[in-house]
Amino acid sequence: MTPLHSPPGSHLAFAGLALLGLLVLSGWQPYDRATWLMEVAPVLIALPILAGSHQRFPLSSLLYVCIFLHALVLMLGGAYTYARVPLGFTLQDLLHLGRNPYDKIGHFFQGFVPALAAREILLRGEHVRGRKMLAFLSVCVVLAISATYELIEWGAALALGQGADEFLGTQGDPWDTQSDMFFALIGAVTALALFGRLHDRQLEGLKQP
Repeated sequence: MTPLHSPPGSHLAFAGLALLGLLVLSGWQPYDRATWLMEVAPVLIALPILAGSHQRFPLSSLLYVCIFLHALVLMLGGAYTYARVPLGFTLQDLLHLGRNPYDKIGHFFQGFVPALAAREILLRGEHVRGRKMLAFLSVCVVLAISATYELIEWGAALALGQGADEFLGTQGDPWDTQSDMFFALIGAVTALALFGRLHDRQLEGLKQP
């Protein structure tokens, strides 16, 4: 079987339009406008970059799909705020948790998707040859991104005071920062363990004319 290439431009255009439509829907009547804007900021930044880079640096199908799913998680969290997403309350009841865990899904994806993105960039740029070092550096990139995001949250808390509560979504958990980074780590390790071989096959397909 021929390895999978990057998805056709028509598929990407459809996915991009779908994301734009969902972005508008999520921002139609969000719980808090400022929180929505901060939560969906990565989507607003990533969409034009992906559109502009597709011709000269197309990504693997796997990475495009993961980015799409991550964008959905961010937009849903932005619309409701993470502490109020209905799916989180359902999980809270099913798992008998003391808080809405939807923000942990967001941080899991914050590790899952950047791990594959870092892996793809390191491999295609031939920056790393050893597989163990590749996995190590991919996880390091994830933790760096996660730590940077926590610093941004800290800065928002200092700048906005009580107005940052919805963005932070700590729900009274004093260890929220540490658990957020831990879930990003879990996401990174999960992505590399489950999809490393599939990712390799798709990257080989991208090399073919």
